[in-house]
Amino acid sequence: MTTLLPCVETGATSDARASVVWLHGLGADGHDFEPIVPLLGVGELGVRFVFPHAPAIPVSINAGFVMPAWYDIRELDLRREPDLVGVRRSCAQVVALVERERERGVPAERIVLAGFSQGGAIALAAGLRFPERLAGLMALSTYLVDEDGLRRERSAANADVPVFAAHGTSDPMVPYERGEAGRDRLISLGYTVEWHAYPMQHQVCQEEIDDIGAWLRARLGG
Repeated sequence: MTTLLPCVETGATSDARASVVWLHGLGADGHDFEPIVPLLGVGELGVRFVFPHAPAIPVSINAGFVMPAWYDIRELDLRREPDLVGVRRSCAQVVALVERERERGVPAERIVLAGFSQGGAIALAAGLRFPERLAGLMALSTYLVDEDGLRRERSAANADVPVFAAHGTSDPMVPYERGEAGRDRLISLGYTVEWHAYPMQHQVCQEEIDDIGAWLRARLGG
C-alpha cells in the first residue's frame, strides 16, 4: 500500500465537487502554488485544491543535496532519461492521492492533475496512464519523461483527455524547446493540447493564471 504524501489543502476542503491535485517543482513544497488559488476565479465551483509535498531525496545535479523532489535528476540535459524508479514511485503516490479524492466523493472525471516543472512531468506521466477518465491535465513549464513507457502504458480512457500546457519563452531551467517537444510528442500520439507561450522565465505570470482559471472553469464548471 502506498503511503499518502502530506498535503496542503485549500478551496472547498469539506464539500468539494471537484479536485485539483497540483504538484510543485524541484526544491519547492506544497505551499508554492497555494497563493494562486484565490486568483483563479473558481470559488463557486466547489473545487478542492490538493498540494502534496514531494519527499526529500538527494538530487545528483545539486551535488547530492537533499531537497524536495519527485525524482532524481542526474544530468542537466533533460533529453536524457531521468531516475525512472523515482518517476514510477512518484506516479504511484499521485495515483494514491487521486484515489483518496474518489473515496472522499469526487469522481475521476471531476479531478484535474496539474504540475509545474518536475511536478508537471509527473502529472503527465501519472495522468496519461490513469485507467479512468480524468477531467484534464495541466502541464506548466515542463517536459515529458519516460516517453517509451508512455507509448506502451498510456490509458485508452484518457486518450482524449484535455491537456493545458504552458511555457515561458525565456525559461533558463526547462528550455522552451523542451516544452515544445513534449507538446509535439503528445499531439503525435493523438492528444489535443491547448498550448500557451508567455514572455517569462521559469515561473508563472498573471496572464497564465487567468488562462488557467478559464480552462479550469471550462473543465469543472458543468
